[in-house]
Amino acid sequence: MRLEIKRRLGLALGALIAMTLPAVAEVCEKRQFDGQGYVVCTLEAAQEPALKLWLNGPDGTVLGDFRAVRGTLPAGEDLAFAMNAGMYHPDYTPVGLFQADGTTQSPLVTAASRGNFGMLPNGVFCTGGTRPFQVIESRAFGKAQPQCRLATQSGPMLVIDGALHPRFLPDSDSRYIRNGVGVSPDGQTAWFAISDRAVTFHEFGRLFRDGLGARDALYFDGSISRLYAPALNRADFGRRMGPIIGLTGQKD
Repeated sequence: MRLEIKRRLGLALGALIAMTLPAVAEVCEKRQFDGQGYVVCTLEAAQEPALKLWLNGPDGTVLGDFRAVRGTLPAGEDLAFAMNAGMYHPDYTPVGLFQADGTTQSPLVTAASRGNFGMLPNGVFCTGGTRPFQVIESRAFGKAQPQCRLATQSGPMLVIDGALHPRFLPDSDSRYIRNGVGVSPDGQTAWFAISDRAVTFHEFGRLFRDGLGARDALYFDGSISRLYAPALNRADFGRRMGPIIGLTGQKD
């Protein structure tokens, strides 16, 4: 009898949780900007609670791909979109700050270093604080220590207070498929974007600043950039990933 009561309570709780989830929406769309193709996934403030960061599964091992992420979701819940969300070491642990599920799994890094991550200024994408969405320069983040429900650090910054990163060159020959996130000036909208083809940092930064109107934007990665967007019949696979970010919702 007690088991049956617990089972019914569990079903009722699951139904209640499902009712609070937004339906999986078509948040991603193809866009053209300055002769380049991109996919842009747009989230509004009301969708922030359904945004999640993943690294490890319930058994403590790295998830590594979108299929594994989907396998962790409760019955009735699915992914609206997902993408890689920051750089990582060979063992897939985050290079910088990684905060999810109420815990900080990797600390903030503010020192300059080699590679794109260390090309200061770099930054942190933070959600659920004083604004739904924020991209904050890493040293400013360390001083302010804002409250974040989710936080992931990467670099370099693409757009800083409305200006492109000072080291971006219009005639650069460094081209990769790149992905990142930008935030509207009021913090109510976040744009997650990935290029269709190899682009320069300058071109990618201009997408966020001039094409989307982002005041601040952050680079997630290049060459290993991956996107899951079922509304576009897209599920990129290949090399395993570290941090993954995505929007969840109720299945139709």
